Parts: sequence; C-alpha cells; structure tokens
Amino acid sequence: MLFMVLKGEIPLPFDLSIFLNSYRMRFLILVLIISLHSCKPEKKYHDTKVNDTSVHRVASLSGIATFQEELNEEFKNPETSPLPDRFRKDFESLDFFEADTTLIIQASLVRTPDALPFDMPTNTERKSREVVYGVAHFSLNGRPQQLEIYQNKELMQQKGYEDYLFLPFTDATNGETTYEGGRYLDLKIPNGSTIELDFNKAYNPYCAYNKKYSCPLVPAVNNLGFKIEAGVKAFKMDSK
Repeated sequence: MLFMVLKGEIPLPFDLSIFLNSYRMRFLILVLIISLHSCKPEKKYHDTKVNDTSVHRVASLSGIATFQEELNEEFKNPETSPLPDRFRKDFESLDFFEADTTLIIQASLVRTPDALPFDMPTNTERKSREVVYGVAHFSLNGRPQQLEIYQNKELMQQKGYEDYLFLPFTDATNGETTYEGGRYLDLKIPNGSTIELDFNKAYNPYCAYNKKYSCPLVPAVNNLGFKIEAGVKAFKMDSK
C-alpha cells in the first residue's frame, strides 16, 4: 500500500473473529477445489477435465483472501499501521465487500511513452510528481470504460519499485459505503498489452484514517459513474 504511506512530515494479537472469517473463506475455496476435481462415477480420474474458468476463480478468491489478511496485519502492527493508537489498540479488521470475481478485469493497456510528468495534487500542500504510464481500456456495466494509470518518476528509481504503477479512482460508492476521496489500486508493469485490475484489492489512502498523511487526490478523469462494490469499505472511526 505504497501511496497511502506517504506522510506530510512523518513517514497481533490473535483475534478469533478474524480467524473465523479467514477460515470460512478458505473453507469455501477448499470446497470449490474438491468439487473441481471430483469425478463422475463412470469416469476414471485421468479422464476428468477441470474447467479452467473455475480454477482461475479459486485462485482469485485465494488471492483476495491473502490481500485482506495482509492488510489487516499491516493495520494491527504499530510499525506500519496508519491508525492513531486510540483506534489501533482495539483494531480487529477492516470492513470489506464480499469478494466478487466479476470485478477482476483484464483491461487493454495503451501505453503513453510521450506523456510528460505533472504535479498531482494531494490533500496537503505537497505535490506528487507523476506521469501517465498508460490508459486501461475495458468494458464494465455494459459500457466501455477507461482509467489512467500513473508512475511516480522518483519512486521508480528505488529498488523494488521499478515496475510499480498506481491507479486511483472514484466511483458512486464514495461518501456512502466507501471513503469519500476515492480508493487506490497497486499495479505492476505487465509484460504484454493487458493489465489486470482487481477491484477487490481497492484500498483507502492513509489519510482516510489519519490526517497526518498526505495522499494524492484522484484525478477527475478517473471517475467511474457507477458503484464498485468491492475492496475496502469506509472506516467508521466512531464505531471503533
């Protein structure tokens, strides 16, 4: 969660409910795997063909479960959590939408090698120096969509972030079930001309949890005019 870690001036306990939620998702994944490999009575095991789409769905659900677990661990850890201590000490889990594999999009990526760097505004006076790496084109809700994908020219010089890409977006859930300022997706430069956009891994910027952080504002061009009910929901501080 790189872009939500940027600050203005500053850069587990075992929980039964988290264990049960994680166990439930992994149990469902296990059931799917077993059902995929089950044979009809008249078939020998080596005659059974596995549906590639179903296998991909199982792998996707597992990846979403891992994303949620890792994000919760990050928020529990005092060294990495954006939460103020008064919220972190009783933190159990972020609120997520139910996993939806139909919101894992294989988008066409049109690279923009001639794009010039620009200063992306943040919620503070700081500017984030970005360049449009490319534009993702895809179809959702029966209509063609496109979202700009950004690369931080300074960050790409750091070891481990050479292929890091950043996709901020807004949608019709903002201010209702999700953070009003929009959400982010972390991406990597793909080898080919397609890029996966898994909205189940959409997360809130750190400034949604703590005003000490400086977060890039979502450009107007990256607004989706419908609801993306996947990923992290809004954090309700008054209930924590």
